[in-house]
Amino acid sequence: MAPQLRREDYTVGWVCALPVELAAAQEMLDEEHDTPRYDAHDTNLYTCGRVGEHNVVIACLPEGQTGTSSAATVAAQMKSTFSSTRFGLMVGIGGGVPSEEADVRLGDVVVSKPHKTHGGVVQYDLGKATPSGFERTGALNTPPTVLLNAVAKVRAKQMRGKSTLLEYLSKLGSLPDFTREAAGSDTLFEAEYDHVGRGATCVKCSAEYAVIRETRRQDIAVHYGTIASGNQVMRSAAERDRVSAELGGVLCFEMEAAGLMNSFPCLVVRGICDYADSHKNKRWQPYAAGTAAAYAKEMLSAIPPAELAEIGTAEEATRFAYKHNSERPPSPTAKRRKTDGSVDPKIDIAHQQITRTLAQLLPQEQECVNSLAFAEQEHRSGDVHTAVDTCEWLFEDTGYQAWLEGTSGLFWIKGDPGTGKSVLMKHIAKRIRERSSDDLVVSFFFHGQGTPLQKTLLGLFRALLASLLEYFPEHLTQLVAKFAEREKRYGGYTGRRWQWTENELQELLSSVLLKGTHCQPVVVFIDALDECGEGSAKSLLAYFKDLTYQAGSQHAHFKVCLSSRHYPILALDTIPSVQVEKMNGQDIRWYVRERLRDIRPVSKREQIEAEILSKSNGGFQWVFLVTGAIIDKNLVGIRAEKLLEELASCPQTLSKTYETILNGVPAADRYQMTKIFQWVLFAERPLSAQELRDALAADKDMSHRTV
Repeated sequence: MAPQLRREDYTVGWVCALPVELAAAQEMLDEEHDTPRYDAHDTNLYTCGRVGEHNVVIACLPEGQTGTSSAATVAAQMKSTFSSTRFGLMVGIGGGVPSEEADVRLGDVVVSKPHKTHGGVVQYDLGKATPSGFERTGALNTPPTVLLNAVAKVRAKQMRGKSTLLEYLSKLGSLPDFTREAAGSDTLFEAEYDHVGRGATCVKCSAEYAVIRETRRQDIAVHYGTIASGNQVMRSAAERDRVSAELGGVLCFEMEAAGLMNSFPCLVVRGICDYADSHKNKRWQPYAAGTAAAYAKEMLSAIPPAELAEIGTAEEATRFAYKHNSERPPSPTAKRRKTDGSVDPKIDIAHQQITRTLAQLLPQEQECVNSLAFAEQEHRSGDVHTAVDTCEWLFEDTGYQAWLEGTSGLFWIKGDPGTGKSVLMKHIAKRIRERSSDDLVVSFFFHGQGTPLQKTLLGLFRALLASLLEYFPEHLTQLVAKFAEREKRYGGYTGRRWQWTENELQELLSSVLLKGTHCQPVVVFIDALDECGEGSAKSLLAYFKDLTYQAGSQHAHFKVCLSSRHYPILALDTIPSVQVEKMNGQDIRWYVRERLRDIRPVSKREQIEAEILSKSNGGFQWVFLVTGAIIDKNLVGIRAEKLLEELASCPQTLSKTYETILNGVPAADRYQMTKIFQWVLFAERPLSAQELRDALAADKDMSHRTV
């Protein structure tokens, strides 16, 4: 009976693109394990086993879905499900680039290694058209140090004649298709000579165009250098040589590695099955897949298991690489730097692949993030202004302190309209950003009078993911794959031919928060929950309750702070909370004193302050309106005694205060007031002050067409 280990026992990820590559990889296992159970949302099918002293998990791309996006999705799901993986191997076949510098032949092995200006893999078809020609953009990470060290050990063994590659390759001898004999002859044609006929063989091709090469001592040579990766099959010798020359010399072409290098620290190993020209066929694929798999096994045998225990996981390495060169706060991983300035071995793996920052998202990744973001997502938050020396009372609250120091959980800020909930939310978020370089803070402020995206769950999920995904490259990769597939099927997103759905974004947010926050804590602020509608508010609360409940068992580190009016339909009794109007008395006292400090005499000012405080009931908006009215009247010469009299008859509720203000509008101005209300209430979106001025200036006889 095959053993079954836990998911966290697997430290090496092995990715294949084709079934023939998967078969070769499976044959390299010294022991095959039963696959442990994993999340149904992970669509990969895994083979688990042992290679030497390492537990290895293998996944293959879905049938017919080759390319960088598909590879990125498979690797991202693998890294999420098997979260203890230290690095990955991309092992399979490729098209060789023979040259004077590299005598690459069929069956040879090519290994990615930093060379000249490239980190081992270059995406040759990623860039932009310029007046001077095609300009490649973006950079891909180098393999991690632990793998480069292993490669050096294997090369030394090969030089000493002690390579075990042929020994491991012999394991495939019992499979007829994988033998050297089954592969047939190795013929390289001149680059200018194209394949003759439509058949898969070269029986019609003229032997006089075959390149005469010297006999080699060894059957299999291993080459180290740059691998060119792209989304199209390279089948033109002229194009092959042109691209290779532009890139300073590459050893082979393939279609998956570029999707992995920046989201999964890995080494790419390719067995050469053709020459990336029009003569390509599949006869050499099994043997070439076998030589690549045999090399990968030899390379793994050069890594002591104890060395893997000293390095961080692939997820930690990826996150550190993304954040190291940015101006963003460092992750907890970054805190492992020693006091003498040297780097802890656990993150040395990341230092070898820091070639890309958040500011260098690939074009398609940036387009994908842009498809989530929307112009109004920051408008409501931008309208909220904090005041110096206010809101400090919250930091003394024991419930808030417990929530803040915990790794997960919900906290609820509740209060009457106008009590300052949004101000408090914005202040807390700012303080957490200042307090901790570890926590990633994201927020969304619902706006019941705003655009549809400002008051719906779809808008919430889009805004949060737009803020989060650049920090979670493996999840961004998953969404980019969907984005590319949708654009291919329906057309460009900018044409609005398709939209993201609430359910798919909610599922992705769950994955980010539950699986992506082991190393990167996240704090989420959601303001004005009551402004998204009764049904949506209930749904969202249930969602976050369930998510924070799961966080404990999955070791996720994220917290959620919600604010709303007193909302009887929400079952919030079990959630730690504060009631703003009962706690903000000191803030209101300070605010009133500051706003009225110019009123004289002082004795009357103090009476006015006392009267306002006695009526405020914790209502900041009420205080703002009343103090504003007092200041305006004081400026036009109304005496303090008269102000006290008017204040005594002032209504104490916010709604009555608004009613008093409206009733106080002079009759001559009421027509203009009506027009203002009409424009504000019936506009499809909130108007800016300038837009409202322009609207009011429009002639009343203008038709909607003229306007």
